[in-house]
Amino acid sequence: MSGKESPALDLARLNAWDGLAALPGSGPVEEAVRLRGGAQNLLFTIRRADGTELVLRRPGRHLREGAAAAFTRESRVLTALAGTDVPHPHLYASHPDDDVIGAPFSVLEKIEGFTPKGELPGSYGTDPSWRRASALALVEGAAKLASVDPYAVGLGDLSKTDNWLERQTARYLRMLEGYRDVEEYRATESPHVVPVSRWLEANRPGGFRIGIVHGDLQFANVMFTHDAPGLAAIVDWEMAGLGDPLLDLAWILTAWREKGDPPGSDPYLSPWDGFPSRAELVAHYGALTGRDTSDFRWFQVLACFRLAALLEGTYVRALNGQMDRAMGDGLHKYAGWLWAKAAQETA
Repeated sequence: MSGKESPALDLARLNAWDGLAALPGSGPVEEAVRLRGGAQNLLFTIRRADGTELVLRRPGRHLREGAAAAFTRESRVLTALAGTDVPHPHLYASHPDDDVIGAPFSVLEKIEGFTPKGELPGSYGTDPSWRRASALALVEGAAKLASVDPYAVGLGDLSKTDNWLERQTARYLRMLEGYRDVEEYRATESPHVVPVSRWLEANRPGGFRIGIVHGDLQFANVMFTHDAPGLAAIVDWEMAGLGDPLLDLAWILTAWREKGDPPGSDPYLSPWDGFPSRAELVAHYGALTGRDTSDFRWFQVLACFRLAALLEGTYVRALNGQMDRAMGDGLHKYAGWLWAKAAQETA
C-alpha cells in the first residue's frame, strides 16, 4: 500500500459501510468537514442526518507502509484506556482495511476543545495564569498516563521492553542511515547527529521504568478546554508503545523555549510568557508520579534526537514527492533546531 494515493473521503462509500449502524446517531453521513492540523493524517468532522457529530481519522492521501497497523495500534490503546482517568477521545469504531473509503480509518468521539497552535485564543491569549494552568494540566495528563499499569489494562505486549534503553539510539541511527540514500538529505544533515548519539550511548541511565508511552505527546496532539484552562484530551495514539514514561514528559518539553536556548526556533504558541519553566514542570511531574527525575537530561536529549529523526523522515518523503515540499522544508528546519538543542544539553 506504500505510495498509493486515495481520495480524501467518499461519503457514498462511507454510507454503504455496514459499521455505520453501530455508531452514535442515525441516518446517513450528510457532511464531512476537514479539520486543520495533522501532518500525517486527515481529520474530518462528520455529521449524520440527525445532527450527531463524530470525528473520522484516516491516513493522508499517500498511504504509507504500515498505515493499517498504526490504526490498529491506536484503536487497541484507546480501548484499553477507556476505564482510566487519562483524558482521551472515546473510540467508536476502527476499520484497518482500505475496502470502505480507500484507506484505514477510525471514528472517534468529538471532543469539545481546541488544539493549540500559533496565536492562543480567548483567555489563553490574554491571561498568563491560563497559560500556566494549561501547561500544568498537560503534564498532569502525562502523569496520569504514566500511572496506568500496561499489564493490568491488557497492553503488556504492546511493544518490546527488553533492553529498551539500549535499543533507543541504535534504532534511530538506523533510520537516519536510510535517509542518507537521498543526496539532498545527505548534503543537509546536521553535524550534531554523531556526537549526540555518542553522548546518549555513553550516558545511558542505569535503569528505567516500563509504562505506556504516547510517543508523540506535544501541543499538536492535545486539546485544551474552552471554558477554563485545562486538558480536554490527548489524541493521536498511533505511536504509542511501552517504554519509560519520562520520554513523554521530555517530548512535551521539546516545544518549550527558554532564555539560552539555541536560536532559530520561535515558541510554538504565542504569547509565551506565563508558561512554567522546564525545571518547574519536571518537578511537578516528579511530585505527581513519585519518580526520581535525576536522569531527566538524558531523556530530554533522547526526545530531541528521536523527534528530529522522525521529522527528517517526513522531509525525505517530501524530497521524494510524497509530502508537501514546503511542509517538509519547515520540518527539516525544526529538526535542525532539535539537533542543536540536544547538542547544547550534552555540552
